[in-house]
Amino acid sequence: MERSTLPERDPTCPFCPGNEEETPPEIARYPDGSAWNVRVVPNLFAALGAESGNGHSSASQGLFQEIPGTGSHEVVVESRRHDARLDELDENDVARVIETWRARAGALGARPEVQGVVVFKNFGPLAGTSLVHTHSQIIATPVPLPAIEHRVDVATRFREEEGACVYETLVEEERARAVRVVDDADGFTVLTPFASAAPYETWIVPREHRASFAELGDDAVGPLAGALIRALGAIRRACDDPDYNLMVVSADGEESAGAFHWFVRIVPKLTTPAGFELASGMSINTVAPEDAAAALRSALELIA
Repeated sequence: MERSTLPERDPTCPFCPGNEEETPPEIARYPDGSAWNVRVVPNLFAALGAESGNGHSSASQGLFQEIPGTGSHEVVVESRRHDARLDELDENDVARVIETWRARAGALGARPEVQGVVVFKNFGPLAGTSLVHTHSQIIATPVPLPAIEHRVDVATRFREEEGACVYETLVEEERARAVRVVDDADGFTVLTPFASAAPYETWIVPREHRASFAELGDDAVGPLAGALIRALGAIRRACDDPDYNLMVVSADGEESAGAFHWFVRIVPKLTTPAGFELASGMSINTVAPEDAAAALRSALELIA
């Protein structure tokens, strides 16, 4: 079904009001009562769960090591409306979604067995979604997240060598140059990063230093919601409404507090990694980030 022709309510959709019993037992809803705006439920097809997926215990056989697939996989239903889109919701509704992400990320990260938490949104079939009703997901893992570990290592080395946060330094330099800055308001800088891994890759970076997204202050929720709405709207207009992946890149732990800096990363699905990218670990970006930023700024002016 085309996105523009979606009904306000689909009687066959498990995320629509009236079908609450079709999801696994609810974790939370905001606000309480039948007139909810956001619900959190376990993923019916969870990547990780309270029990090991294969029934195996931790084991090691030479090179082959395994641990139980325990953790958590939650779905955040972002709106009552079947036809809602994150970039079309008003700022208060997006703020409620962000507050839900923050609350669940904090609760899951506080569990002693959890070593990593990732908040993400897959929009459209090319991005991996199977249900069109607007939603996002949160996975808590029993092992650290390799991509986050790498980013923390790089940030820690920069901190030791330069005495500063690499992400704060990055934002300062990008704001001074301005060529890759898309939006800059209320404590959040939206930019297309230098040497972007994908066409129109976009970051939303808070200027307040926090390693963990779960530490986002109440006064920053609304401004982040506004920045997210504007960034998604600009990508939608500049890139002809692409599918996309959205990720909250965040770290926890004392070792990352001084060096790392959380941010939101949005990657439109405009290309598909092929043999070279998979074999080399390198990326081919067909759109210079400076050109992408200019196009996104123009789109933002048209939707403002």
